[in-house]
Amino acid sequence: MMDDTGTAGQHRLALADEAATIRLAADIAAIVRPGDIVALSGHLGAGKSFFARAMLRELADDPALDAPSPTFTLVQSYDTPRGPVLHADLYRVRSPDELDDIGLIEDIEQAVLLVEWPDRAGSRLAAGRRLDIVLEVDPDRPETGRIVDLAGGVLWKQRLAIAVAARRLIDGAGWADARRDFMMGDASTRAYERLTMPGGTTAVLMISPPRPDGPPIRMGKSYSAIAHLAETVDAFVAMDRGLRSLGYSAPEILAEDLESGLLLIEDLGGEGVLDAERRPIVERYEASARLLADLHRHTLPAILPVAEGRDHAIPEYDRQALAIETELMLDWYGPHIAGVTLPAVTQAEFGRIWNKLFDEILAAPSTWTLRDFHSPNLIWLHEREGLGRIGLIDFQDAVLGHPAYDLVSLGQDARVDVPAALELRLLAAYGSARRSDAPEFDLAQFARAYAILGAQRNTKIAGIFARLDKRDGKPVYLRHLPRIEAYLRRNLEHPALEELKAWYEAHMPKLFETA
Repeated sequence: MMDDTGTAGQHRLALADEAATIRLAADIAAIVRPGDIVALSGHLGAGKSFFARAMLRELADDPALDAPSPTFTLVQSYDTPRGPVLHADLYRVRSPDELDDIGLIEDIEQAVLLVEWPDRAGSRLAAGRRLDIVLEVDPDRPETGRIVDLAGGVLWKQRLAIAVAARRLIDGAGWADARRDFMMGDASTRAYERLTMPGGTTAVLMISPPRPDGPPIRMGKSYSAIAHLAETVDAFVAMDRGLRSLGYSAPEILAEDLESGLLLIEDLGGEGVLDAERRPIVERYEASARLLADLHRHTLPAILPVAEGRDHAIPEYDRQALAIETELMLDWYGPHIAGVTLPAVTQAEFGRIWNKLFDEILAAPSTWTLRDFHSPNLIWLHEREGLGRIGLIDFQDAVLGHPAYDLVSLGQDARVDVPAALELRLLAAYGSARRSDAPEFDLAQFARAYAILGAQRNTKIAGIFARLDKRDGKPVYLRHLPRIEAYLRRNLEHPALEELKAWYEAHMPKLFETA
């Protein structure tokens, strides 16, 4: 597929054959949403119905779907796994007012609308949700080749740009014939697809466009800037190659488009560190703890290369980042879950207590902190050896922080119950591995930092899960909240957190109701 990108939101593609046309239809089908209008224009014989049929088959997940042209019925409806789809052919419509008679406009918000001959609708098809696709016969390949112009409204601009860039990346890497299947994403704005070639070989497409900066909340900076969340795919690329250079099993990057935020990466598979009942497999958790110990014995650089003349500076997990995360408890968990909105003086006391604890954490030597080192991001590679059996993903938010943080992520897994006895085994496995390399390693001091960072991390996650429910309409994360609260109570029992525990007991009593 050749892409001759014009002005913003417009693309001209040269499709060599029917297979390329079918792939484009599938790419568009993957990004449509209810309320979208796909307007197909072109002369008779240009391939509008062919394109619509290919798109309908993809939406219906049925490659044998008949999908006859609605030339005489005007509208044909389909119930698909993606929701209702309406396929309209307006060739016989003589006035836009006739659209009211066939009920096309009134159903438009609930369905995906494919429209052939959209010019017959006049101005009745809203421009903002509309993608115009104009097909014409390629004079150099008149039998099967097509020239396609794509122009999207404001809500299509980024989706279309990513779709076109992704197809260009996939084709250029030799994966044009691969089937693309959406994979389960995470709580972030990233998306993933698994690509499967006819022979069964797989890879993963990571879609991580540059993160738009949010509103400033402090010192003119957004939350993501203060918390040092990755804003471009550069961070993933840098950390990936850094981890691989040390012999760890981060995915190989097969192809990249840094500007669009697209990576084609090695598929490490789906075997994780949990058993069939989603319980931790002890040996795999202990191996993960030993991997962290091995990582932390290295002297690690703070700046990593991304591409020629392009570097990534790993940010420090500084006081501002640690604090803004704990404040999510005040901003979201307190009012939405605990039912309390605290006065400024009480919030200031919360900050004062945490700042004393942060003094201890920040005084210790720092290392690469991957930040989400827990079961969803750990892949078991049984065919590899040693520490290479632990596959690593989702490390783009890595910072320079205390080595205890990632062990907390593992030992107090946000999505899996980790028994206290296993948590102690992980601490012991980590401590033993560190002492074998550095006999002076102080496990008691490390355990103190572990408790502090465990309280910090679970305070943050409680706030994030409350925010995902209240602000983002994602209540599914609330099912993990009792576990997070239990971990937080577990950490608060450490003597180092006596003052913080007293604050929580006084001002967040709901946290202890199920204890």
